Amino acid sequence: MSIERFVEEQVRRAMERGEFDDLPGRGKPVNLEAYFNTPADLRMGYSILKNNNFVPGEVQLLKEVEALREELAGCTDERRRQQLHKSIKEKTLNFTVLMEKQRRTK
Repeated sequence: MSIERFVEEQVRRAMERGEFDDLPGRGKPVNLEAYFNTPADLRMGYSILKNNNFVPGEVQLLKEVEALREELAGCTDERRRQQLHKSIKEKTLNFTVLMEKQRRTK
């Protein structure tokens, strides 16, 4: 049995058992626009990073700033609010420096 037939058989059996029924996006078309808008020489690298849950530093900083802002929105303790403001400013500055450094190297 060829590897293709073996894989197809495994997928068919999994479908029969309903193992794919609860997948996110089931029944919706796959949006490949971002994939094809990415230069061909970068696609494989980006796919590997994404599949291994790697997040670039600038994206991680933005996520952290957003989380701090959400915490700040619900915070009533003045001391904690000051700490949050300070952390937001520091991370925003780090992001700006990182982006400027990237801009200069291009």
